Amino acid sequence: MASDSPPLPDIPLPPRPWLTSPEFAEALRTAALMHAAQKRKGSNLPYISHLLGTCSIALENGATEAEAIAALLHDTIEDIEPTERARAAVGRFGPEVLRIVEECSDADTHPKPPWRARKERYIRRLASADRSVLLVSASDKLHNARAIISDFRQVGAEVWTRFKASREESLWYYRALVAAYRENPAHLPALIAELDRAVTELETME
Repeated sequence: MASDSPPLPDIPLPPRPWLTSPEFAEALRTAALMHAAQKRKGSNLPYISHLLGTCSIALENGATEAEAIAALLHDTIEDIEPTERARAAVGRFGPEVLRIVEECSDADTHPKPPWRARKERYIRRLASADRSVLLVSASDKLHNARAIISDFRQVGAEVWTRFKASREESLWYYRALVAAYRENPAHLPALIAELDRAVTELETME
C-alpha cells in the first residue's frame, strides 16, 4: 500500500478462539516497519519476505506464538540501529521472545565483528541452545538456503558474489550448522533433515 493511501476501514474480527493473537498481528506490523527500507541481498525483494518465510517454516514445524513472533523479529537486534531501540522493540513482546531473538543474533554491535569469527561463535552457541532457539535458528537458515537455490537457478554462480563470504566459506558454514544442530539433542529432526537436503543441493551448485 502506498504511504499516502487512506487507512483501512475497521476489519471485522473472527469469532474466538483465535489461532493467533493481536500480539502476533502487532509483531507482523513491527517487523514490516523495522525492516521497511531493507532489501534481500542482490535483489529488490523487500526484506520482510525473509522474515515471513522464516516464520512460516517455524509455524509449519510446530512453533508456539512466542517462537513465531521471535521468527518474525529474529534479525531485528542484529541488523537494526540503534541496537538499544531495536532491543526495546523486541522486548515489548515479552522476555521469552527477547531471549530467543538475542540467542539467534550473531552480533549486536555495529560494525559487526569479522564474518568467520561471528559464525564460529554462533555455531559454538548452538551446543547449549534449547528447542525454541534451534527452531527459529534452523528456520532462518533453511529459508536462506532455499533462497540461494532459487536465485542460483536464475543467475547461476553470480549468486555467490552477493555475500561477504566466498562460496567455499558459505558452504562450510551451512554444513557446520547442520552438524551443530544434530549434535544438540533438542533439535527438530525433520526440520534439520530438510536443511540438510537444501545444503546438499547448495554443494552441487558451481
